[in-house]
Amino acid sequence: MKKGIHPKYRPVVFKDVSTGYMLLTRSAAPSKETIEYEGKTYPLIKVEISSSSHPFFTGKKTLVDSAGRVEKFNKKYSKKKVSS
Repeated sequence: MKKGIHPKYRPVVFKDVSTGYMLLTRSAAPSKETIEYEGKTYPLIKVEISSSSHPFFTGKKTLVDSAGRVEKFNKKYSKKKVSS
């Protein structure tokens, strides 16, 4: 194996901002924030969706602002009526 090309893994806390769920794992992702978790300080990486908030894992079907997106899409790409 080549030396110096592999990332340095370290313990990191991933936090789901919508549910507050936290997971301690190893990662090489950079982070400027830290958090106190189980009595120790770890780098913090905030995520918007995780297994605790994703509809596939929770079994809940939720629509997040889909109406606004659909209306915006239809407004932008709808065919203009041609007057005869």
